[in-house]
Amino acid sequence: MAEPKYGRILLKLSGEVLAGSQGFGIDPKKASYLANEVKSIYDLGIEIGLIIGAGNIFRGIQAASKGMDRVTGDYLGMLATIMNAISVQDALEKVNCETRTLSAINITQIAEPYIRRRAIRHLEKGRIIIISGGTGNPFFTTDSAAALRAKELGAEIVIKGTKVDGIYDKDPVEFSDAVKYNKISFSEVLEKNLRVMDLTAITLCKENDLPINVFNINNPGDLKELILEAKIGTFVIKE
Repeated sequence: MAEPKYGRILLKLSGEVLAGSQGFGIDPKKASYLANEVKSIYDLGIEIGLIIGAGNIFRGIQAASKGMDRVTGDYLGMLATIMNAISVQDALEKVNCETRTLSAINITQIAEPYIRRRAIRHLEKGRIIIISGGTGNPFFTTDSAAALRAKELGAEIVIKGTKVDGIYDKDPVEFSDAVKYNKISFSEVLEKNLRVMDLTAITLCKENDLPINVFNINNPGDLKELILEAKIGTFVIKE
């Protein structure tokens, strides 16, 4: 078997992935599927940080557009990420992956506080860490949290698992002639306004030369193949 291309990664998953076909909430079968996909690289000895969005439960920016205070909405979104994290932790532990959930907001009964040194120590001890609560601040998405935590923890790459198998020049669901990029620079992503991650996350990765990969987490085995062969999805890299 080929050697893994990375030793430490930050895996960012969209909250919608947890909803499965029901489109909302948490599907335990989908959590189990995700756990097995993560286990496939955990068994390779990869150190894994995991961040899960909240789109399957709550989006602060959407609530704000309907009249809710944006700060209130964002904090509700942070709470939703903790719900997702605990669900995935449960699924990971059922497949014998030692896991810790860390939170940027205090909720000590079910999650440890996010402390950088503690998080790194968990990784060094071979534990998967699920980082919840975003950055702990309103107005920042879980994409931004993923870029920030990846850099703090010394991850070699941010891997974003979505419902699409990479980055296209336009929405492949709406346009049959959409063209997929195998590699693209940070500058091109910004110039073309491609919806890879939010601008804060892209800029942070660009300034710190932290590559991003976007792939389809719903394709079984693709995550492991990406770690071993680095030929899956689209890579966003320095010029």
